[in-house]
Amino acid sequence: MNLLVDAFWRAALYCLRPRVILLSLLPLALVIGVTVGAGYLFWDHAMDQVRLVLESSTFVNHGWAWLDTMGLGRIKTVLAPLIVIFTVTPVIVILCLLVVALLMTPVLVRLVAQRRFAGLEERNGASFLQSVLWSLGSVLMALLALLVSIPLWFVPPLVLVLPPLIWGWLTYRIMAFDALATHASRDEIHTIMKQYRPQLLGMGVLSGYLGAAPSLVWGSVAFFPPWFVFLAPMAIWIYTLVFAFSSLWFAHYCLALLHILRRPAGVDTPAPDMRARLLDAAPTAESPKLVQ
Repeated sequence: MNLLVDAFWRAALYCLRPRVILLSLLPLALVIGVTVGAGYLFWDHAMDQVRLVLESSTFVNHGWAWLDTMGLGRIKTVLAPLIVIFTVTPVIVILCLLVVALLMTPVLVRLVAQRRFAGLEERNGASFLQSVLWSLGSVLMALLALLVSIPLWFVPPLVLVLPPLIWGWLTYRIMAFDALATHASRDEIHTIMKQYRPQLLGMGVLSGYLGAAPSLVWGSVAFFPPWFVFLAPMAIWIYTLVFAFSSLWFAHYCLALLHILRRPAGVDTPAPDMRARLLDAAPTAESPKLVQ
């Protein structure tokens, strides 16, 4: 547990580094370009289709009449945008996760390794292509789980549990694999992901809940449509930064586990945490080999 918490606060501090913030802007530009382009091309059509479905539903029309009697008739003006937004949000989240995993994670893992585990041998247990295929396979399984679980979302407690659990499983699968792909061998990846699955899944679930927070910013677009140009990029950047934090958390934790796994049996070497604290506290100029 101490190792997990230590990795958590280290990841949070690393997110304040200018290099990490700048890196988070690169996938942000890509995601914003795709999102804004898709919104420009399909927003009006999607809104029309949702309104058509709502207006053709007898059940929904009875609901409108009841809302009118309660003086809440204005709610229906924001229902269609909310449905479109919350339908698109999972796609945006997955896109952010993939972009961060493919573009940022290798750089962030290398940054963590250089500062804390400079002597850790790289055994290249998975190639870039294998990482991409692993990520795509995990995304497809997560999407299938989302589709199957949608009817359960209408049960109030489950809607707060199932989506973050699925996001958490997806985050754990992608982030843990990518964090170990360069430095661990294939057997070491399998060993760590199997032996520490509960901890890694817990990290992924917490990251999933953190990833749900930007939905509040994203959802406010429906109530402030003129602010779309500002709120949508802000929500996407928060998504990107949350996943960057998750990537750093998994990198710190998984590389520390790998360091311990390779420690010779019966040899009580200094824990990587204490050495890393000294390195992180030292001025950059005094440790040029460990900081780029």
